[in-house]
Amino acid sequence: MKKWFVFAVAVSVFGVTGTALAEGNPLDPGNASAGKADSTTCAACHGADGNSVSPMFPNLAGQNAPYIIKQLHDFKSGARKNATMQPMAAPLNDKQIQDLAAWFSSQQVKIGQADPKLVALGESIFRGGDMKTGVPACMACHGPTGAGNPAAHFPALHGQHAAYVVAQLKAFRSGDRNNDAGKMMRDIAAKLTDAQIEAVASYIQGLH
Repeated sequence: MKKWFVFAVAVSVFGVTGTALAEGNPLDPGNASAGKADSTTCAACHGADGNSVSPMFPNLAGQNAPYIIKQLHDFKSGARKNATMQPMAAPLNDKQIQDLAAWFSSQQVKIGQADPKLVALGESIFRGGDMKTGVPACMACHGPTGAGNPAAHFPALHGQHAAYVVAQLKAFRSGDRNNDAGKMMRDIAAKLTDAQIEAVASYIQGLH
């Protein structure tokens, strides 16, 4: 088990880091104050401080800046398709994207609660994966507390709305979302059952 876990971490980190760097995404720290000013149009869905008002819209507070930068560039280019986000990202220049990322990443995410009935299964998937189907532990890439890995562009997950996590995992599973490097998330999600997705998403919502 330990050897398999270490292998999963090594493949995840080194494989995706190389791809992310090859994309040339900027790692400029950005200006959080400027980002706050630019974020007024984001607030309707994501909240003034990045804690969204609806569980179907992701929390952006505390999300690592490189991940936000990549997703906004992907929305802008069409690499990640979303009818709402594409027109929002289209007019943004590189500096505005970096500034928005700086603002949201500097905010504190509000942690939700996991469904007690789903915690056992959710924790087992997040921390240990599913050896029978080849699903790696989520924490191999996203960290034991769900803080993510900015250098590898792996997002923070802790406190993310369960409904949003479910929607994204199912989108990866169906192929509707395909902007993951090396098909990593599509390959993982394809092996998850609906019950596993619901449980791990609930666990993530309460993770801290």
